Amino acid sequence: MSHTNLWRGLFHASVLVVCTAALALPCTIVGSISPNEMVRRADAIVRAVAVEYATAPANPGALTTGVPDSVVRFKIAEVLKGKAVPQELLLPGYLSERDDFNDHKAPYTFVRPGGRSGSCFANSYRRGAEFLLVLKNIGTSFTVNWYALGPVNEQLKSHDDPWLIWVRQELKKEAALPNQRLQPTARASFSRLSRTRRG
Repeated sequence: MSHTNLWRGLFHASVLVVCTAALALPCTIVGSISPNEMVRRADAIVRAVAVEYATAPANPGALTTGVPDSVVRFKIAEVLKGKAVPQELLLPGYLSERDDFNDHKAPYTFVRPGGRSGSCFANSYRRGAEFLLVLKNIGTSFTVNWYALGPVNEQLKSHDDPWLIWVRQELKKEAALPNQRLQPTARASFSRLSRTRRG
């Protein structure tokens, strides 16, 4: 083998190692994960049940931590936030027979275990289980893949799951904010009106 071919082979091998190492690295973000910000920025938040595959994986034995080629159909049980949310949602993902509950205390500041390696998002859903999906509108559909390493698609343990209760409370605070902002202005306007009438 010539020196040129030898060096060329070593170069390609080193590139392969670097690329493979980069692909194996877990997802990282700059800054902290804020559940308050996530809820505020979401276009829709729903309780939904993972029902079935709309599109099954091409190779069930080779699952990726990235965006799957399979699509899961969800039936909406409740809309907590958002307008024009369909009765069903289609999201890229895998169906699983295993639970994947978040092992942190609510409010969650980190994705559930299924999203902590490779990808920034958990992409598996237990068939028949209920999930709280924090969604972003992307034109004609919704996605959960928008707030990296955040709790955007957490599995719920029950209807009084602490994470669900916290999100409900946060949405009530969010709904009350416009009224709180208007009250001082309204009082000031009323005071000016009263002074004008007395004058």
